[in-house]
Amino acid sequence: MSRFLAVNENYIDRSIRVLIGIGLLSLTLFGPRTWWGLIGFVPLVTGLAGICPLYALLGISTWKPRVTPVSSPSRESH
Repeated sequence: MSRFLAVNENYIDRSIRVLIGIGLLSLTLFGPRTWWGLIGFVPLVTGLAGICPLYALLGISTWKPRVTPVSSPSRESH
């Protein structure tokens, strides 16, 4: 269950999903004013959460965790 709740989208993927979601949701208010625009909730929610259930089912992940360099202790001569 934890693999379905793990972040599996990088920031670019998330940004694109949020923009597409907002664009599709705008179809309910502007333009053709169709209820199909409510499909925009899917990319919007997955983009905001950073979790895509379909990615989890297929074993796909665009998330690359940041690796912080480990600093080695400085060796001082005595």
